[in-house]
Amino acid sequence: MRIGHHQVPVKRASRNAKSRRVFGQPRKTAKMFRVGLYARVSTHDQQTLPLQMRAMRDYAAKRGWTIALEIKEVGSGAAQRELREKLLDVARRREIDVVLVWRLDRWGRSLADLVVTLKELAELGVAFVSLTEALDLTTPTGRAMVGLLSVFAEFEHSILCERVRAGLAEARRNGKRLGRPLTASKKSSQIRELYRAGVSKAAIARKLNIGRTSVRRILAVRRK
Repeated sequence: MRIGHHQVPVKRASRNAKSRRVFGQPRKTAKMFRVGLYARVSTHDQQTLPLQMRAMRDYAAKRGWTIALEIKEVGSGAAQRELREKLLDVARRREIDVVLVWRLDRWGRSLADLVVTLKELAELGVAFVSLTEALDLTTPTGRAMVGLLSVFAEFEHSILCERVRAGLAEARRNGKRLGRPLTASKKSSQIRELYRAGVSKAAIARKLNIGRTSVRRILAVRRK
């Protein structure tokens, strides 16, 4: 561009300019998303907790999200996710728009549990992002991944059921008795003896630590 007698260089955007895309998706600035951060570590691995939180805070900042709450859960055992339930309650009240986790196994107890919770969040209109797997349910591609996870969860369930059926069949072939142990039937002679002595059925059940229904059933067989 020429102004007067001087050549003024025109500034062009650099090809190496920093991309405004995250995980290959454009950063959304039209809406300020409220995000809930969820970090979980075992009781023997608490040193990774600051790492998880730092990574999630940085990601939320890059996406322009507002951090509504941060949950840090420490526990041993797959079944313990009490604080996760609190985060889900916040989502059910529509107080957040996105759930952000560091890794999928930090969130789900199992594949089936993961699919169930992701479906619930989707029905609530709350997105889900996992940093390590680059799973972003704010995008069409990410939402399609939930369908694949559902297929894998169903496959896992089918395999488990088949293994259980195979184990039961093998136990029957080996002559093993299946079901609850016959504790009451082993005490049938004591039940009849106490009943002949005038002890009530309820008292017999308490004394032998068995159910009253079992006592009545055994005594009924005798009368027949």
